[in-house]
Amino acid sequence: MRKFGPALLVTAAFIGPGTVTTATLAGGNFGFTLLWALVFSVIATFVLQEMASRLGLVTGNGLAEAISQQFTGIKRALAILLVVSAIGVGNAAYQGGNLTGAAMGLAGFSGGELTHWVWLLAAIATGLLLTGQYKWVEKSLIALVLTMSTVFIATMVLAGPSLLDVIQGALTFDLPDGSSLMIMALIGTTVVPYNLFLHASIVAKNAPNDDNLDTALKNNRIDSSLSIGLGGLITLSILSCAASTFFVTQTQVDAANIGQQLAPLLGEYANIFFAIGLFAAGLTSAITAPLAAAYAVTGALGWKTELTDVRFKCVWISVMLVGVIFASSGIKPLAAILFAQATNGLLLPIIAIFLIWTLNNKTLMGRHKNGLLANLIGGIIVAFVSILGLYKVVSAFI
Repeated sequence: MRKFGPALLVTAAFIGPGTVTTATLAGGNFGFTLLWALVFSVIATFVLQEMASRLGLVTGNGLAEAISQQFTGIKRALAILLVVSAIGVGNAAYQGGNLTGAAMGLAGFSGGELTHWVWLLAAIATGLLLTGQYKWVEKSLIALVLTMSTVFIATMVLAGPSLLDVIQGALTFDLPDGSSLMIMALIGTTVVPYNLFLHASIVAKNAPNDDNLDTALKNNRIDSSLSIGLGGLITLSILSCAASTFFVTQTQVDAANIGQQLAPLLGEYANIFFAIGLFAAGLTSAITAPLAAAYAVTGALGWKTELTDVRFKCVWISVMLVGVIFASSGIKPLAAILFAQATNGLLLPIIAIFLIWTLNNKTLMGRHKNGLLANLIGGIIVAFVSILGLYKVVSAFI
């Protein structure tokens, strides 16, 4: 574990109910056909998270502060507006998916109305954040999420998917009918925009002096590759389990049977275990997402990024409230979670463009600014996600 660091928190943040649900629906409805989108997402996550964490190490500032510092006048106001609106809208939808997923877990374990669980979970998350007692709870929940992830990986090994199908799905670009929203969701649940702000802020608080910077950057890349690679393996295992359980039998995935993909390993206890894991994943993300939004918004606006600051509290409480309203809107649970992830995918290009722009600022980054390869890969990521998002929007009106 010595080489794991802040990036492991990023992995824990994106392995939430959105990842579990989206990967399940992708595997259950399309088999391994969309595995290439997961491979792309993992590569994109590593590239963008490495940029964000490098920014934090070199400048000692978070991404929001760095973006704000680069512009003046109307350009600065426009940049702040875009960042605040993107993170605000994206996190509000994402928070709705987090609460919905956690509520599904509780409802699956003990019954009851989904909406009632949503409000109770929001109250618990709010209380923990207000009192500052969320860290020890979060550690316990992350342990449960990692346990669930281990079970998924073990189930994948037990199910023994065809290696040829996996390789073909990973290397063959295919866009089946009706898959564009699912692809956007797969990207949005892996390359989470708010994680770019979260990662930069975490490493900025522990930025070393110049003598140790090169070593820190090297360790940061190792940390990012190991942690994000682990996240990709977990997502692959979920997609694989769903493909083996639902796709091969042509069974429709719904909220009632989603846990059955763990039946090969857990038998009659599959649904109960899945419900507990989904609850832990949802509540963990429901605590992390509002905090990350608050760091991003207050940093961009030049306010104090302190848990005790009134404006900081107002931001995360607003995200929590909008998330509750979204989760209580009556949208079917799986559809609500899928929509939240797709929203993140649509907003990703905005944040990625600002990130790449910032990493090319020699005044800020010095000799650690982006090179040609990083810019090329970053540009391809932005272009692909933008084209896919445009295709989805246009196809909705055709």
